[in-house]
Amino acid sequence: MTLTPGLSYTPRHRAGFAIASLGSGLMMASASAPSPFYPVLQRQMAFSEATMTAIFAVYAIVLLFTLLTGGSSSDHLGRRPVLSLAFLGLAVSALAFELATTPTALIGARALQGISCAFLLSTLSAAIVDLEPPDKPGLAAVCNTTIPLIGLAVGALASGLVMEHADHPKADVFIAITVISLILSAAVWLLPETSPRHEGLLEALKPRLGVPAPARSAFWQSAPAIFAGWATGGLYLSLGAPIIAVVFSISSFFMQAIVVTLLAGMGALTCFLARGYTPRQIMLYGTTALALGTTLTLVGVAISSLGLYLLALAFAGTGFGTCFYASLRTIVPLTPPDERGELFASIFTLSYLAFGVPAVLAGLVIPHLGFVPTVLAYGTIIAVMAAIAGLWRKFGTGS
Repeated sequence: MTLTPGLSYTPRHRAGFAIASLGSGLMMASASAPSPFYPVLQRQMAFSEATMTAIFAVYAIVLLFTLLTGGSSSDHLGRRPVLSLAFLGLAVSALAFELATTPTALIGARALQGISCAFLLSTLSAAIVDLEPPDKPGLAAVCNTTIPLIGLAVGALASGLVMEHADHPKADVFIAITVISLILSAAVWLLPETSPRHEGLLEALKPRLGVPAPARSAFWQSAPAIFAGWATGGLYLSLGAPIIAVVFSISSFFMQAIVVTLLAGMGALTCFLARGYTPRQIMLYGTTALALGTTLTLVGVAISSLGLYLLALAFAGTGFGTCFYASLRTIVPLTPPDERGELFASIFTLSYLAFGVPAVLAGLVIPHLGFVPTVLAYGTIIAVMAAIAGLWRKFGTGS
């Protein structure tokens, strides 16, 4: 963390760290909360599998474009104004999702959510690093990995539970997200400003990817693992609930939601437990767990074994989380404070390419290959990529 010369770390900095961390969890909860609703909405609105993955993937595609153009805006405008407007946009997108009655409206709501989350992803991640307590070095990397994963787990699980027991689950879930987002839109003004406004915004808005020179080698060494991990997330957030419904013939909303919860929850837990190990050790474990776990989930799907599928999914989740955690531990310490927004924009651009593009392709292929063959092909590609990422790191350089 870098403080303005002459200033000490105050209770306001500590509160700001907590607010930014809470915001990160909410943002990712909002991303996974729609997942259990997709099969229900598909039946209600009578849209195809391709449309369902399009509704999922438009979020990632719009988010990618926004990261490319505005991901580093908080390095120039300041963290607080960008966060405030982004949380306001997230509130509007959640309300729009609740009010949507057509696939087109769902796509519009998800697109607005993608724009808002793009600004939140890069800015919250940078703010958490900026406001890291000086007596707890490394806490920012743990929070930037575990809290989003906890958010993913809680968002899907909460939706599943509400769908099981509430009379109006869609309204309950998305109005709650709207209200909390509005509260955070105001609360971020309590943060100390860690990135004072300076020139260069117009130049930064030109579509580009930028990684600070000291971090470039580490970034590209970590890129295969980041891609494999987030492609796994894309698989289970877009097709996880349909896998439970189609392959295992289970209609329980809770069971459909548990897929995302297992994947992200085990990822968060393992990152917390791994904080005492070196980035290299964590990465080697993560890529191994991701490759083996994903392979075993495919076996579970192929033989219709729910127990094997869920156990393997939990194991794959430990790799999903630790691949990203090890990457952040490797890259972020090499980055100057005033370039962190740009760095996180690049990291999440790569992440959401992996998160969204394969899901779009899967939606296009399902009508031709069928649902189960598409899932098996998608998962096989992820397992191979994870194995390659592990070999890349094992025989590369770095700690």
